[in-house]
Amino acid sequence: MKTNPNRFWLIVILLGWAFDFLFWEKPGVGINFFLYVSLCLGTGIYLLKTDGLRLAPRSSLLVLPIAFLSAVTFIRQEPLTTFLSIAMTLFLMGVFAITYRSGKWMNFSLLDYLLGYLRLFASMLVRPIGFGLEMRKEQPSRSEKRSSRVWAVVRGIVIALPVIAVFASLLSAADPIFEERFNAFIELFNIENLPEYIFRLVVILAAAYALAGTYLHAAQKSDEPLNEKPLVPAFLGFIEAAIVLGSVAVLFATFVVIQFQYFFGGQANITIEGYTYSEYARRGFGELTAVAFFSLLLLLGLGAITRRETDGQRRAFSALGVALVALVVVMLVSAFQRLTLYEFAYGFSRLRTYTHVFLIWLGLLLAAVALLEVWRRERAIALTMALAALGFVVSLGVLNVDAFIVRQNIQREVQGGEEAVVKDRAALDASYFLTLSDDAIPALAEAFSDSSLPVDVREKVGAVLVCMRHERGLDSRAIPWQAFHLSRYAADASLRGMETALAPYELIMEDRGVFVKTPGGEEFDCWRYSPD
Repeated sequence: MKTNPNRFWLIVILLGWAFDFLFWEKPGVGINFFLYVSLCLGTGIYLLKTDGLRLAPRSSLLVLPIAFLSAVTFIRQEPLTTFLSIAMTLFLMGVFAITYRSGKWMNFSLLDYLLGYLRLFASMLVRPIGFGLEMRKEQPSRSEKRSSRVWAVVRGIVIALPVIAVFASLLSAADPIFEERFNAFIELFNIENLPEYIFRLVVILAAAYALAGTYLHAAQKSDEPLNEKPLVPAFLGFIEAAIVLGSVAVLFATFVVIQFQYFFGGQANITIEGYTYSEYARRGFGELTAVAFFSLLLLLGLGAITRRETDGQRRAFSALGVALVALVVVMLVSAFQRLTLYEFAYGFSRLRTYTHVFLIWLGLLLAAVALLEVWRRERAIALTMALAALGFVVSLGVLNVDAFIVRQNIQREVQGGEEAVVKDRAALDASYFLTLSDDAIPALAEAFSDSSLPVDVREKVGAVLVCMRHERGLDSRAIPWQAFHLSRYAADASLRGMETALAPYELIMEDRGVFVKTPGGEEFDCWRYSPD
């Protein structure tokens, strides 16, 4: 980079300090993550633009998903949604730095991603040192001037300290509020806090150093050509690969034919065989999902190492791959059907919702991989996998998992019926709502306000809201603005709006626990548990 090294280091150290300011001792992730991502991204673009380095148009497309996913962290509180949004944001920011100038991320293979991240990590470790040494060699005459300025600053601080101390003591005597604030400021320099300050300084410098390496990598190495050589040269013969794919396809086809009644028999199959919903839904669901996942790995692995020397061999391999994927999709449909039956019998939970969404994206990924194999666009498989992972994470953020669970389970209870046929169908498990995050509270408040709900369902929802309000009242932490969360704000607003409506509910605190007595005289336990 041609930028002024002093200015460059000042900026990255300020970003390191911003990390400490936004995250140190803050209660969880809130708007701070979005702000810090925006600062890092905006600063990097500014530094490279002033250095004459243009952002590739294709790389600019990454800014939108980065902004959306970083914003999800202060819009949704559901744990997996937050974790995956942070992880995908960091992944995309890495891709942004790796391809800042080239914009070739759409053409990356899996090997390009691997090598690109290895180079980025290496740059974060060593490139800032090289940049400092290079700048020192180019500007040796400035070192003496810089040294004299540093000593001048030190002398000025030494002279100013006693003067400031005298005036501060006089002002403290004149105003008690100023004295309190000044004493609090002096307390910051208490020697007992020294280990904490040293640790925070190390974190600030480490963050600044890593950011410096990332910016330097984007400036100097983000226009490198793609790797055209495969990680492992194709060494497996076509006959061997065809035998493997063909035998697996025959096995899958046999399984599908034998089990066809059980795949799509649904309610009739359960009645004939005497299974309960839980037995039918649980049996084989995990195994079928694992088969789909490992089939994808098998197809990708064989595609990478198999020699296909003629058009006939390529067509035959593609046909076997398509047949394998088609059979796996049938199994995924069966797994999805079993999961749907289980959700109908016992309702939605977080794990069931994750799996529900995951199966859809896995099926789409399998179909896309098969098409790319037919079209001979193997290099695009890496992009397809990245887009499928991005789609899964975005789907969770848009869906609002906890609110979805509340709405679906209440709707399932209202529309239930069929208890005479479905003997093991469970009633509404309102206690599970207590394990959900603040994302669920507006949906619960909306349901409680719905006068068309059956009285027993509405009273359970009201009891859940009372329990949640009680638990939130036990948290006396002051929430700083850095941890502001839109989900928490919406939950607080919903609970404030329900105070009058929830007044008939009685909160009972005893040695045996905390309970809510509903207007109908039922007791609801505020104890939390998870069915997963």
